[in-house]
Amino acid sequence: MLVPVLLFLLGFALLIKGGDWFVDGSVGLAHRFHLPELLIGATVVSIGTTLPEVMVSSQAAFEGNAGISYGNAIGSVICNTCLIAALTVAIRPGKVDPKTFRLPTAFFFLAALSYSLAAWTTGRFSRWMGVAYLLVFVGYMILTTVQMKKHPELSEETEESAEEEKERPFWQELLLLVVGAAAIALGARFLVDNGTKIAAALGVPDSVIGLTMVALGTSLPELITAITSLAKGHGALSLGNVIGANLFNIILVSGMAITISPFAVPTEKTLGGFNSSLIVDLPVMLAVMAILCLPPLRSGKMARWQGVVLLGCYLAFTVYQFMS
Repeated sequence: MLVPVLLFLLGFALLIKGGDWFVDGSVGLAHRFHLPELLIGATVVSIGTTLPEVMVSSQAAFEGNAGISYGNAIGSVICNTCLIAALTVAIRPGKVDPKTFRLPTAFFFLAALSYSLAAWTTGRFSRWMGVAYLLVFVGYMILTTVQMKKHPELSEETEESAEEEKERPFWQELLLLVVGAAAIALGARFLVDNGTKIAAALGVPDSVIGLTMVALGTSLPELITAITSLAKGHGALSLGNVIGANLFNIILVSGMAITISPFAVPTEKTLGGFNSSLIVDLPVMLAVMAILCLPPLRSGKMARWQGVVLLGCYLAFTVYQFMS
C-alpha cells in the first residue's frame, strides 16, 4: 500500500511541475515566433493549466476507468469553484468586469447543462457527444480571440507579465516544452494507476477518488495561479482563469475522454436508492457555479459571503463522498 501512495504523490508532483514547464516553454516559443500576446493568453496558458485533467482523463479512458474520467471532470469543476475561486473571493473580494465573464459563463452553463441532461436522460455519453464538445472548444477559442481583439485591454496584464520575463535560449524553451509534456503524461499515468489501486484497497469507488483526490491534484496548477494572482493583487484574473478552466473541464477534458472511449455514468455510489452522481454531484456542480457567477454578472462585484458559502459547500461535499 505504501508504494502506490508514494507513486500517487509522485504523480501529483510531476503533473504540477510538468504543467509549469510546458506553459513556460510554450509561451517562450510563442513570443519567439511573434505570436500575438492575446492569442498566447487565450490559448496556450489556459490550456496548459488544464493539461493535467486532460492527460489523467484520457489515460483513464484508454484503460477503461470510466469512474476516474467522469469524476475528474466534475470534481475539478467543484474543486476549482469551491476551493480555489472561493479562497480568492473570501480573502480579497473585488470588482469584476461582467463583459469578461459573460462569454465563458454562458458557454459553461450550456455545456454543463447538456452534459447533465445526457447523464439524467440516457445515463451514458456517446462518441458523437465527445466530438461535439471538442468542436465547441475550438469555437470558444475562436470567439475568445475575436473578443480580445475587440477589447485589447483584456490582455494588458498578460502583456505586462510577459515583459517582466527573461528570454531563454531557443533550446531551453524547446526542452521545457518536451520535458513538461513528458512529465504530465507520466504523472497522469502514476495518478490513474495508483489511484485505482488505492481505491480498490480502501473499498472506495473510482468515481469518488476522481471526484476528490484526483480532482484536487489536477487542480493544483489553478490553485498556484490563484495564489500568485492574489499576491500580485489580480484577483479578477484568478477568477477568470478558474471559470475558463471549468469550461475546459467539460468541453475539452470530458470531450477528449468521451471521444477516446464512450462511457456510462458510474453507478457504484447510491443515495436513497438513486444514483448519487445524478442527484448530488451534477446538481452541486451547477449550483456552486451559479453561486460564483450569477451575482457578479448583475452587480459587477464579488462578495465575501460567496467565498465563505462555497468553502462550506466543498467541505460538506468532500465529507459526504468519503462518509456515505
